[in-house]
Amino acid sequence: MKNMFKMSAVLLVIICGVLACSSDESSILPSSNEGGDTGVIVNGGDADISVLSSYFNTANTTFVINDDNIVITTTSEPDHKSAYYPTNHALYETYTDAGFVQNPNSIVEQDITMTIARYPVVASTHTATDLGSIGIAVNSVSIYNQYAGPDNQALTNEIASFDQGSGHPQAQGGYHYHLESVWLTQQNGNEGLVGILLDGFPVYGTHENGVQITNADLDVYHGHTSVTADFPSGIYHYHVTAEAPYINGDGYYGTAGILTN
Repeated sequence: MKNMFKMSAVLLVIICGVLACSSDESSILPSSNEGGDTGVIVNGGDADISVLSSYFNTANTTFVINDDNIVITTTSEPDHKSAYYPTNHALYETYTDAGFVQNPNSIVEQDITMTIARYPVVASTHTATDLGSIGIAVNSVSIYNQYAGPDNQALTNEIASFDQGSGHPQAQGGYHYHLESVWLTQQNGNEGLVGILLDGFPVYGTHENGVQITNADLDVYHGHTSVTADFPSGIYHYHVTAEAPYINGDGYYGTAGILTN
């Protein structure tokens, strides 16, 4: 009887040890992710991007948060001075930077609506970005891709027409950024939130954890998965870099939402 009791006690200790090990291992094992990071989830999983709404300029941007999606509307009018505002506008200011070549367009209030996933996930099929708005910056300005219209040309010639905020308007007056806005960096820091793309994934600044991000740190869509201040469990996100493609690479990482303008 005494031997049986000892054997039962030993078995109980072994079982408890196995269960404890299983529990401990499951808590530290990294989940699978395409970006190659460990210990974080691939696309945010249950990450709710509605937490980013507080960063946006409420003067020119509205958020309607639904169960599964978020509807963002914007006028795409910058909150900084620009040589492209009409001369009677409060934010009009000439720009005399060397090399600046002003295009013939002026900023006109837009009516842009972007409906995106509240809980974005990686797309089964990645789609290319179109010319025109592919996202919205925190100051309500549209984000464009790395190409100049109408034939997906490099930005080489257009860069000279970027104003003091690093943007310019297209023919219909829609002001936008193709690359890092020096205004946003000055206001929010080089690690701050830049905006959200049409697939629901956020765009952050030029640095992460005090280190400047380069294209070599990012995947073909110009992003990666890691922990951010807003998503401590990790989320896929894009970064602004100093070299092309600047904000987005070979299309959307997630499933693109609906854009109307």
